[in-house]
Amino acid sequence: MDFSKPLKIYPTAMHTCAYLPGKIARNAVIDPDFSMDMSVYDYLIKSGFRRSGSQVYRPYCQDCQSCITTRIEVSEFKPDRSQRRNLKMNQDLKVVLNEDGFKADYVELYADYLKSRHQDTDADGVKDFLTAHWCDTLFVEFFDQEALIGVAAVDRLESGLSAVYTFFDPIKGSKRGLGVFALLWQMDFAKAQNLEYVYPGYYIKDCSKMNYKTRYQPLEGLSDGVWKPLLKQ
Repeated sequence: MDFSKPLKIYPTAMHTCAYLPGKIARNAVIDPDFSMDMSVYDYLIKSGFRRSGSQVYRPYCQDCQSCITTRIEVSEFKPDRSQRRNLKMNQDLKVVLNEDGFKADYVELYADYLKSRHQDTDADGVKDFLTAHWCDTLFVEFFDQEALIGVAAVDRLESGLSAVYTFFDPIKGSKRGLGVFALLWQMDFAKAQNLEYVYPGYYIKDCSKMNYKTRYQPLEGLSDGVWKPLLKQ
């Protein structure tokens, strides 16, 4: 880990929170001119940072501490009854691990996913959103027979896997609970690779899109610099 150059962190401007109505948010971002690499990023993700494209950030809100970065200890995880049903339902899917980078085939699937969930979001720039030139990103492809129905972008770190984003066919993927299956697959893959953790992203108790993470136990959250158990709601 090379910290021979100072690691500068800057606050962003205030903006409307995307997760909690009525809240104002801002982030702390790593200097974009810093020479980021996977060793430094592994250190930062254990300190509460994530990435969006090449920008490494963490929430930096003065009056709100609702965003809690999380990790799942792979060796201790056991799927619950609902997750076991999901695994059984999706055992016919073919999973292909693409380590060669973003494919143009992903764009249409991503656009369809966004249209079903985020009406005001443009699919342009999806490659820049999911990748970074310094990052070891895997693309996990899910096929129903010959049809690509889902993709999970996953960063491979020294300490584990970081779930960047999962998108899928709005109809076929939703029926299969493909978001759940993608995370369960990452858990199995991390275990096979002797990795310690899967980092599923930020947990927000009062946001239904972000509080599902407590279904994956044992889950830990970073609070005041200390990793503590986050129990199922």
